Amino acid sequence: MLRLALTTALVAMAAGAVADIPRTPGGKPDLSGYYDSGTLTPLNRPEYFGDKQFMTQEEAAEIVERQQAGLAASNQASDPNRGAPVAGGDGNSGGVISFDTLPRAGAGGVGGYNAFWVDPGSFVSEVDGKYRTSIIYDPPNGRQPPMTEKGRRLRAQNFASFAYENDGTASWLAEPGPGPFDGPETLALSERCLLGFSAGPPSLPGLYNNFKRIVQTEDHVMILLEMVHDARIIRLNSEHAPDLIRKWLGDSIGWWEGDTLVVKTKNFRERTGLYGGDENLHLVERFQKLDNGNLLYNFTVTDPTIWEQPWSGEYVWKASEDKVYEYACHEGNYAMGNILRGARILESEYTGPVAGPGEE
Repeated sequence: MLRLALTTALVAMAAGAVADIPRTPGGKPDLSGYYDSGTLTPLNRPEYFGDKQFMTQEEAAEIVERQQAGLAASNQASDPNRGAPVAGGDGNSGGVISFDTLPRAGAGGVGGYNAFWVDPGSFVSEVDGKYRTSIIYDPPNGRQPPMTEKGRRLRAQNFASFAYENDGTASWLAEPGPGPFDGPETLALSERCLLGFSAGPPSLPGLYNNFKRIVQTEDHVMILLEMVHDARIIRLNSEHAPDLIRKWLGDSIGWWEGDTLVVKTKNFRERTGLYGGDENLHLVERFQKLDNGNLLYNFTVTDPTIWEQPWSGEYVWKASEDKVYEYACHEGNYAMGNILRGARILESEYTGPVAGPGEE
């Protein structure tokens, strides 16, 4: 054991690496462990930050305080004497879920859960001692680049069941083409529990279930996501599978550049876990173990048919002693059947115009 430890240390020193992080017998940084990737740092820079790439410590503390206050407000006890929701909903589809919309969330704003299940993180990600105003750092404005026409159309199609503005009728019958509730296959992938809301890749923080587990060997790295128990298998020092083999999470291969694990992923299906991505998505990720045990996660997205230019982001996954919990997405879940049954009832009651075949 002593000889093995000395050999590992010498390999690390020869590579010019930091010697005080845990390493595998082969001298590579050991990424194995549990991580919390939740963060209050937004993916896209909020407009009120303007061109500021970094925020002050006071501004970071204010974001944390605002989030805690929002959680407390959303977790207040419900009024047992409240009336029924407005027939057809109040027009708030909850499209962008926030602490303000959570109590009313649900298609048509008919009411939803409070925030007891929400766990987006409790800190603003700190990289190199600075608090970035967004996870995205390129383009320099800290925001995803504009989408192509195909990208906008694909995103609308993929999330038609989420974005549909419910007026209490089957008004989708007035539009040509498939309806948002025609069957299970027309619902969003995350609504069908095929992929998590933040599955990616790249792995982006979500509203809840942000924990991950990494298991590393000399030939493979496995990343288990708590959200919908997606598991990514990264083959080290390998080659990509043929292009005809397509996967929800893509085909990932990795290699070491010094102490940084570099992962390239391609061969995605036409619908991916990255909102808007398609089969042309190419992803490069970098994983770096930090002295404090945390993981610095960096990624670059390239998908020329969806975004007008590549975009890159970076944030910290915090090491944790907590475990990844089982995520049984559809166990005892009656929502899918009720969504479709409700749509059939609305269609049977619909008296408005109906788009004919081929009608624009």
